[in-house]
Amino acid sequence: MSSSDASPSSSSSDARQFDRWRKNLSWATGLGLNPEEQQIRQRDLDRKLDESLLRRCEKMKLGLVETSPAVVFMLKHLRLSGCAVSPQHIQCASCNATTSGGFSPDSGGILICTRGFTNRKHMENTIVHELVHMYDHCKFKVDWSNLRHHACSEVRAASLSGDCRWGREINRFFFTFSKQHQVCARRRAILSVSANPNCPDTATAERAVNEVWESCFSDTRPFDEIY
Repeated sequence: MSSSDASPSSSSSDARQFDRWRKNLSWATGLGLNPEEQQIRQRDLDRKLDESLLRRCEKMKLGLVETSPAVVFMLKHLRLSGCAVSPQHIQCASCNATTSGGFSPDSGGILICTRGFTNRKHMENTIVHELVHMYDHCKFKVDWSNLRHHACSEVRAASLSGDCRWGREINRFFFTFSKQHQVCARRRAILSVSANPNCPDTATAERAVNEVWESCFSDTRPFDEIY
């Protein structure tokens, strides 16, 4: 049978298949879509990415809670201090990509931002950092509206969590050959205190950090030393 003898139904089926192929291609590439379709496509892509990152975050979190020596150590000492923490206290969520995570004194929980960490080690440092805040809140009854209290916990968390290891600083493009760890812990503590709603400016944050620096940097509890 020649192509001219093809039945109308066959031609119609081919046309529908081609139209589906064209739409799938447009959806995959974004080409040929009108502005409204582009927005729908982008929302769909963002949703799928968020779901994928959430699954990744939850898997890594559970692995760290079970196998990371630093995380397991902090969880143990939180429990000994009367503040037992379960994996449910550490929640993964889509949030600001410039933030790795945070501790909420009100809820007593830790938030891990699914877009805010680059690898397993980065997440481990983030969890330990927030667990140090949780430990301080539990053991020392931190008043987070008091800038000196906040500064002390930030100094300790930056120093003890692994945030200021040489490799992390290199990735941030900070190169300091003299007292690199101290410079990093001070800088990151000032940045965090500056974000406190009760802090009017960076100079005030720097002053709060300087006032508590000696005692808080040397306080490595519950670790015996900076690990």
